[in-house]
Amino acid sequence: MNWKTFFIGVGAGLAGAYAVKELASQQETVSADRVLNHAKAAFKKSGPISGSWINMNAESYSKPPIEYQVYKGGISRNVDGKVEQYEFIADASTGAILDAYPLK
Repeated sequence: MNWKTFFIGVGAGLAGAYAVKELASQQETVSADRVLNHAKAAFKKSGPISGSWINMNAESYSKPPIEYQVYKGGISRNVDGKVEQYEFIADASTGAILDAYPLK
């Protein structure tokens, strides 16, 4: 057996396995930017928005009996000269908004 060919094959196998692992882990969550754009589109249906933010790191969130990985973010709107602020919680794996509520 040719050892050089053997080690090239092992190296290619390891590199391929690493690439597959990285691609699989990237597809586990929706990007935070995409979630924010989805939330902004939903809030724009009720009127114009003046600002938005999102935490780029997914965090654990429990809504018993289910555990989620979520992104938390916020939207600001001007309504009749007053600033209304809302916070939302979105599922990191699907991008669906799980909860939204006004901040006081």
